[in-house]
Amino acid sequence: MSERAAPFYCPYCGEEDLRPSEAGHGAWECADCNRAFRLSFLGLLASGIARAAAPVPREGDGGGADGS
Repeated sequence: MSERAAPFYCPYCGEEDLRPSEAGHGAWECADCNRAFRLSFLGLLASGIARAAAPVPREGDGGGADGS
């Protein structure tokens, strides 16, 4: 299994001074705002598949609010 990508910015203050935390896998510490956070992947959304398959309405197809 490959190594996960590291975050580039703190989600709280936006600074880049991040270090892996001793709290475990996916845990990070921000030296600027002194916060610790954990990143994890929750899963794929089923609605994302439906949105990708649906055609995008074009201008003039009758899909607008004014009926054009």
